[in-house]
Amino acid sequence: MPDASAQPTTDADRAIPGPLAGYTTLRTGGPAARIVAAGSADEIVRAVRTAAEPVLILAGGSNVVIGDAGFPGTVVLVRSRGVRVIAEDATSVTVRVDAGEPWDDLVATTVANGWSGLECLSGIPGSTGATPIQNVGAYGQEVAETITGVEVYDRIQGTRQVIPAADCGFAYRGSIFKYVDRWVVLSVDFRLTRSPLSGPVRYAELARALGVEVGDQVPLADARAAVLRLRAGKGMVLDANDPDTRSVGSFFTNPVLDRATYDHLVERATELGDPPAWPGADGLVKVSAAWLIDKAGFAKGHPGEGGVAISSKHTLALTNRSGTAHTSDLLALAATIRDQVHARFGVTLHPEPVLVNCTL
Repeated sequence: MPDASAQPTTDADRAIPGPLAGYTTLRTGGPAARIVAAGSADEIVRAVRTAAEPVLILAGGSNVVIGDAGFPGTVVLVRSRGVRVIAEDATSVTVRVDAGEPWDDLVATTVANGWSGLECLSGIPGSTGATPIQNVGAYGQEVAETITGVEVYDRIQGTRQVIPAADCGFAYRGSIFKYVDRWVVLSVDFRLTRSPLSGPVRYAELARALGVEVGDQVPLADARAAVLRLRAGKGMVLDANDPDTRSVGSFFTNPVLDRATYDHLVERATELGDPPAWPGADGLVKVSAAWLIDKAGFAKGHPGEGGVAISSKHTLALTNRSGTAHTSDLLALAATIRDQVHARFGVTLHPEPVLVNCTL
């Protein structure tokens, strides 16, 4: 496959003024002291090395909430592009993807080429470089299942290195990269299966949408199309004409509870029925945050102050519905939801996006 990287230009040519709201899917956030775009891994490293602290790395802006005061340092916009085959055999292909490559463009490319492994992650906004940080997952797939290595710039050592997947600390919506400023992701390697069929469908909702049983396989294009339809129905595919998509997607992670806490939750929710839950290792149970929010009294479309609201399509998404809301408005609504869920069920919800110069 040809290298799709953009033509390089110098950092100095691309110093960009303006508020950070325009670089996030939430469309909130104040100004930065300086914004610099970097179109290659070398430019990203150079920009980070030479910038005065603090430094914020920002790519697709789909999983970040930036405070109304903005950011008091340099924001490096990751704009590197490229998808390259670096290894292949009869059954698999390994691709190296630059950090700034739009994620859904990559998924579309893999489906078109008959490479299985990312199809259920269709429609997720943001950049490829953000996916290992969050261990992005949806509809039964996680990027941790296909990532073989992550190329990073180590800001402490001042070196570039590839961290093998086994050393990335992948966990549910987490990794060693999350909430840590040490590493800047430059590229990600994915090992994908050569197959016209998806992996076994693991997610019941997706299986129903496809008209198959859990565990069945379907053509890659069918899996992608079904996921895109499901996500669009929840306002989770970016659409300039849909105010529900001015969000960071799911604002809260599904809480993972030990057995005692889960049993206590079930007792407190007796009249509501058992919450949707998924058993995990070591007796842990993952519980639906959307169910907790809804049963705590926050329905789809629930309004907050200042033009924010819960999505009209999905209770996990908090939206800048008016397009003119402030980050403080959104966080106030999030805090109200979190506190009410805890008061009702004894479970604490935690935010999924990264909070920059703001707190919840």
